[in-house]
Amino acid sequence: MTTTSVSPFSLRQLYADGRLSQYLLLLGSLAAVTGLFASRALVALSSVVGVLAVLAQPHLRQQLRACTRLQTVLGMALMYLFWLLSVVYTSETDIWRHEVYRKLPLVIVPLAFAVAVPLSLRQRFGVGLLFVGLGTLLALGTLGRYLLDPETANYEISIGHNVPAITGVFHIHFSIMLALAFFFALLMRRSVLALPVVRNVLLACSAILFVVMHVLAYRTGLMVLYGMLLLDAGLLVVLRRRYVLGAVVVLALIGVPLLTYYTLEPIQQRVNVTLDDVNQYRSGRDINDYSLAKRFAAWKTATVIISQYPVAGVAPADVDAAMLDQYSYQDYGLLPKNWVMTHNQYLEALVGGGIVGLLLWLFVLFGPFLQPALRQNPYVVHFLLMMGIANLVDTLLQMQIGFSLFVFLYGFLVVAAERQTRNTHLAQTA
Repeated sequence: MTTTSVSPFSLRQLYADGRLSQYLLLLGSLAAVTGLFASRALVALSSVVGVLAVLAQPHLRQQLRACTRLQTVLGMALMYLFWLLSVVYTSETDIWRHEVYRKLPLVIVPLAFAVAVPLSLRQRFGVGLLFVGLGTLLALGTLGRYLLDPETANYEISIGHNVPAITGVFHIHFSIMLALAFFFALLMRRSVLALPVVRNVLLACSAILFVVMHVLAYRTGLMVLYGMLLLDAGLLVVLRRRYVLGAVVVLALIGVPLLTYYTLEPIQQRVNVTLDDVNQYRSGRDINDYSLAKRFAAWKTATVIISQYPVAGVAPADVDAAMLDQYSYQDYGLLPKNWVMTHNQYLEALVGGGIVGLLLWLFVLFGPFLQPALRQNPYVVHFLLMMGIANLVDTLLQMQIGFSLFVFLYGFLVVAAERQTRNTHLAQTA
């Protein structure tokens, strides 16, 4: 009788063939997705695991040289470098020091996806399924919280409040993640890995997310959702010349909101409170209890500062101090506790970094569209355009959850896509 010997588990072999680096990158990605929906600690841990994935790359020196040629990595690094250099004119050194540490993922996360052994198609699909699945489950859980006491929930919506996510994620970021999960579910149905049952589950997830977002009447999420659907309709007409389908989508974008307005009380309440906000601001009445009106005041306050410091801004760490100082001159009748900050990432970039800061931000956000392969990647297109829309009404990079959401998905989708394109090109020309 012959005996067969099984090779023992070898960490050295895992390192040599790149599986250790790949598994660590996968672990970091799974931790990031879970953390975005449930635990900030997991998000922080994912960056640490990303560093380990880079260090476990068996061809580390070669991949580090290659990553310096990736535009997406360069853009994020330049944003971080600008933060570092702003120390020469900031007056808030303590905040600058804290932010320089907090914004390290601008370098770490893109580096992880540019240097570590890339995830396989199946692994990436699994991470996507986790994002969609968690989003759907938490959407259903939050819907359950609404249904326990819809009368109270509708009253809260009528005065501008929101039904909180069951895991405590801030409603703006939660609604954006639900909108992203809706589109990711539809896009993943096209994957060669999506078996018929998986395609059906993904379709059900997208339907659930669509309905829940309307029942909960998350204003920012719905704006991102319909804004992207409108852009999709435009892309169908302009790029693919699908005039009939584009027209059908546009009609649906008109009909569905009207239908939900006349059938869902939360949507009626949200529309009414939004119109009240606008009228309150336009009429010059008290806006202390009006969320949207306070944003209008914040945007106007920000434009005053921008006109005073147009080139390099007041320094990124000084934005809040500059806003508070300007409010002390003109407060629009707001109490100090209601002096809100910019609530617009483009204005935030202008106030903090002037034209230089804005150009860097636009390069990161829309620079990938300069590359034909990335323009044709539906995941990249949807993610960047949806972030572009969301940043019109919120400073996503200011709060840790929004910052982590953007940085992780930018690395997972955009940096990874550029790296794959470059590797494919090099293989074809070799």
